[in-house]
Amino acid sequence: MRTAVSRLELLQPRSLQHALRMLRDEGPLTPLAGATDLYVAVNFGTLDSTRFLNLWGLEPLRRITLCGDTLRIGALATYTSLIRSRLVRQRLPILARAALEVGGVQIQNRGTLGGNVANASPAGDTLPVLAVAEAVVVLRSVDRERRVPFAEFYTGYRQTVRRPDELIVGLEIPPVEGRQWFRKVGTRAAQAISKVVIAAVRGSSPRIALGSVAPTVIRLSQVEHALGAGAGMDEAVHRLDQDIQPIDDLRSTADYRRDVAGNLLQRFWAETGGLSS
Repeated sequence: MRTAVSRLELLQPRSLQHALRMLRDEGPLTPLAGATDLYVAVNFGTLDSTRFLNLWGLEPLRRITLCGDTLRIGALATYTSLIRSRLVRQRLPILARAALEVGGVQIQNRGTLGGNVANASPAGDTLPVLAVAEAVVVLRSVDRERRVPFAEFYTGYRQTVRRPDELIVGLEIPPVEGRQWFRKVGTRAAQAISKVVIAAVRGSSPRIALGSVAPTVIRLSQVEHALGAGAGMDEAVHRLDQDIQPIDDLRSTADYRRDVAGNLLQRFWAETGGLSS
């Protein structure tokens, strides 16, 4: 009996370099690791891809290390490993917090940071964290490695600058100075897609990023500028409308997202007000 997966092909690379050669020579291939999103698409019959490259066994891409002042996180680092990592908890605790709110334990054990980045959903829970951390996405092909600032990685809804012959191999995160803050608003605290998700840092210059309020995760440049210049919260909330583009969908309405975003902005500023920097 034929099933939904009967026509799918899964290639098994022996190493990262082997995987990169497969992408170049045997493509088009869709990279696959935890497959927490891809399996849903297969189940609903909405997946166009039929040929996949299984990266799950590439252990070097799971490492979380510190190189000088830069935190390096391999693309295959799972949410569970982010939660447990001493380096992540010390350097970027809001990333561990975001990982705790991604699905249940099963999803946390399988889902990967690189997969969340590659999936390019504006509701991705870790993406606002990476935006305010000003992370760098490390891309590799057979012939070269390149580093793309996170702010330049997404070009539109579920679209990125990654080429078909490239893999996301990791994220590089410089030191983050200031008080870090993260909140997710969904139907439930976890195991639900975000209606609005925010990550922020209050230091010498505030950094604020939102998910689920635009085609991609976004930094609130107008709000950051206003708060950095000493504007009051009323002005900051007014500027919020210039930064975000919420829509009505099955999970929420644009008006609700706009109101929640404003409330979260006010909570962030109030709860981090004791910081001296």
